[in-house]
Amino acid sequence: MSTYENKATYRKGNNVKKGQAHQNTTAWKPNKNSKKTREINALPVYGLCQRCTDVILWRKKYRKYKPLTSVKKCTGCEQKNIKEAYHVLCNNCASQKKVCAKCLESKEIITEKEEIKSAADELKDEQELERMLAKMTLRQRRSYMRKLERGDDVGEINIDDLDDFDDFSDEDDSDQNDQDSN
Repeated sequence: MSTYENKATYRKGNNVKKGQAHQNTTAWKPNKNSKKTREINALPVYGLCQRCTDVILWRKKYRKYKPLTSVKKCTGCEQKNIKEAYHVLCNNCASQKKVCAKCLESKEIITEKEEIKSAADELKDEQELERMLAKMTLRQRRSYMRKLERGDDVGEINIDDLDDFDDFSDEDDSDQNDQDSN
């Protein structure tokens, strides 16, 4: 007899399994100060359906995510183009076939690669905003910040226009100073 047959139960009826023996009372928390954890959490998740995105986010949350160490071969074009862990198709093949890059099912893709900004892009945008705010007058700055808070479209404001405005305000100040001295 095999060991499996020895352990089998011969009880008739009422073969309902019991629940989990030990329930967790507190949630597991990874080491948040770990450099590796910060790097993994900074990696963007894109080109996947909702289910695959949830799976990847779960893996990141519970430290099960293993990033790629080298570039991986795409199953569609057979070239080494995959730079994201758990993906099977490269971005080009997935977008051409309109499928999820992980499960290969034609579901709605949550985020595309083009929609995600890198840290360098965000830093550049932030610096541009600070430069633009520095060129504004106090009234313009407050008006701009109110529009941002309301969610109004602020794309129409151009930095070049602010430069022109500053030039005019300097001329007005110099004219006023000339009048005061006379």
